[in-house]
Amino acid sequence: MPLYRENTKKINIGGRVIGGGEPIAIQSMTNTKTEDVKSTVDQILRLENAGCEIIRCTVPTLAAAEAIKEIKKQIHIPLVADIHFDYHMAIAAMENGADKIRINPGNIGGREKIKAVIDVAKERNIPIRVGVNSGSLEKPLIEKYGGVTAEGIVESALDKVHIIEDFDYDNLVISIKSSDVMMCVKAHELLAGKTPYPLHVGITEAGTVMSGSIKSSIGLGLILNQGIGDTIRVSLTGDPVEEIKAAKLILRTLGLRKGGIEVVSCPTCGRTQIDLINLAGKVEKLVEDYPLDIKVAVMGCVVNGPGEAKEADLGVAGGIGEGILIKKGEIIKKVPESELLNTLKYELDHWNELN
Repeated sequence: MPLYRENTKKINIGGRVIGGGEPIAIQSMTNTKTEDVKSTVDQILRLENAGCEIIRCTVPTLAAAEAIKEIKKQIHIPLVADIHFDYHMAIAAMENGADKIRINPGNIGGREKIKAVIDVAKERNIPIRVGVNSGSLEKPLIEKYGGVTAEGIVESALDKVHIIEDFDYDNLVISIKSSDVMMCVKAHELLAGKTPYPLHVGITEAGTVMSGSIKSSIGLGLILNQGIGDTIRVSLTGDPVEEIKAAKLILRTLGLRKGGIEVVSCPTCGRTQIDLINLAGKVEKLVEDYPLDIKVAVMGCVVNGPGEAKEADLGVAGGIGEGILIKKGEIIKKVPESELLNTLKYELDHWNELN
């Protein structure tokens, strides 16, 4: 299976390099008004803390473009300016310090306007992400392929790339997205190998946290597992911090990223003798801030708990009014049920010195 991401062009986005086999970067997008510097910065800092590595902000107005300068002073990750329709906003965003711009060359005007944007990007060596969504596919391509298709999306994206290449610029990232999961997968399969540029992968308009995470996991999983994709965004309707959590879990599940505690828990059954659902939720919240690369199991009964948690580094299981602490499948000690969470916290706090 070819690893396309190993052979894509390396692109430097404000100090973060994607492509050429570099680690897959996790992105998100703010949902604040970019003009509101404080709210935007506060959200970006929360996203940074959750593990976001590149952030995108919409730039629909000159005030938003000017806000980039102040936002950049207070954050620690590269900032991408999202541009629609007005090429002036792309230029203003770059002049105010955007590390990358996202445009669709098909909706910002004629070649002269595209050239004006590229000239500034060239001067400042700012990457351009060429973004094409299935919802914005051109009518001639819809007619050519008999509807919105993966083939049409790919042709549209390559057409846009060629427009920029014609102006002798190749500091590019490509994004092709669809809310149709399998269409999106097929489009990436068709595009991979046809272009040297790194690919930004995501399922657009995926939905709410639950449905969107499932659709994104399937789509991104199928794409990434084929060696395709250099940076990802999980698009969810909700707090963008949830996008980061989902992205990290997708990458870890595929073996594309290490670090962070993986929590496994049993689905509960008639043998469950503690409030496992509540406990598992508390454990998942507890482990978020630990930079440990381990697996923690949360089991509902002391009968099967130790065996089922054998592959975990650390685990807890509950009985009637009491629980057990498990390490590598071995029972270490019994504690009152009320002390299970604190016992687990102690082990995590002292993991490096105890193991």
